Amino acid sequence: MTNSLITPLTKRYGPSIPTYFSGSPLNRVSFLRDNYAFLSKALTNPTTRFLPMEGLEPSTFPDTGLLSTLVYEDVKDAIGNPFEKPEPEAIAAWDSSKEQPLLIFLGIDESKVGCVTYDEYSGQAYFALDVTVPADPTTPYATNLTDIQKKVEESKAAFSPVRINFMLNYSEAAIYAQARSYMDWNRRNPFCAGCGARTMAVNGGAKRVCPPTDGGVTKVPCPSRGVVTNIAFPRSDPTIIVAVVNAAGDRLLLGRNKRFPVGFYSCLAGFCEPGESIEEAVRREVWEESGVKLGKVAIYASQPWPYPASLMIGAIAEALPDGENIHLEHDPELGDAQWFPFSVVRDALTVAERKSNVLDMEEPTEAPIKVPPSKAIAHSLMRAVVFENAHLPKI
Repeated sequence: MTNSLITPLTKRYGPSIPTYFSGSPLNRVSFLRDNYAFLSKALTNPTTRFLPMEGLEPSTFPDTGLLSTLVYEDVKDAIGNPFEKPEPEAIAAWDSSKEQPLLIFLGIDESKVGCVTYDEYSGQAYFALDVTVPADPTTPYATNLTDIQKKVEESKAAFSPVRINFMLNYSEAAIYAQARSYMDWNRRNPFCAGCGARTMAVNGGAKRVCPPTDGGVTKVPCPSRGVVTNIAFPRSDPTIIVAVVNAAGDRLLLGRNKRFPVGFYSCLAGFCEPGESIEEAVRREVWEESGVKLGKVAIYASQPWPYPASLMIGAIAEALPDGENIHLEHDPELGDAQWFPFSVVRDALTVAERKSNVLDMEEPTEAPIKVPPSKAIAHSLMRAVVFENAHLPKI
């Protein structure tokens, strides 16, 4: 949000902050995912872009850090057109032995003109395509995927891990996060949770169904074909991450996971449990991990984290005056936790802002501690507290 747009909410709570893996330029048009006439038109349009992914990692240009994409002509031998028939007909004709590579419809970039048009919707369509070559060389499309990988190499792109190297810009990171989340969910759910039979990707890759037949053979009855159909949709796991301020408002609680490099500290985090509010999860996780007891908790920002399907809910919280003592006996996850003066955290944030690769944090640094890079939500939370004095929103 720019300074030129000062609304009552901005005055009260402060400006919005961008978070990595969010802010996609694509309109997902999710209501068109079961419209195979639209998907078929989008798939074969010459302007449509395909993001090839190998082992869930995107193809990027090492020199620029931008996503590498392909066009339909590059991938059609591997995927054909799975949207030629309406979705009900495709389900009825499904044969698991003839499955094609995973293909995920991501949405359309409406800022791009002269691309696919359907009714009043127009823009450049984006798909994600799993080009991981199967271990079984007899898989029908294995050779085609090898050819696609060669095309990626010829373009001077490479499949690169994003989790340790935040080299993508924010909009491309958001496209990748959506692609990875859906791709990973499809790969983890090849079998039905209701009957154990093989499932089929439909809805542009945003849903899986358990067809009544497989290759013309009738399958066993399945509860997912009745009223209980929500077992076949992707999930998001709510996860809290919190910057904890002491009661005096001059120190920040940071922890070091036992797996972190020596000297690397971050905000405390953990999963929300069933039947638990976000505020309750924040208080529980902080107490379990550090022994610190919290009072006020305020939600500050959120960040998709597609590893595999987390939604990081960022909060700022205040410790109770009589609850600031640290002890790590409850949960063995942390190797250390400390209250750091704001001045120490400021120095560490200033150094971290020059880095994009998480592994760079293992290098020597002039700051007393090391913290996550600027594209991590933990960094944003710490910065909001120690630089912007946003201990808690004033209501």
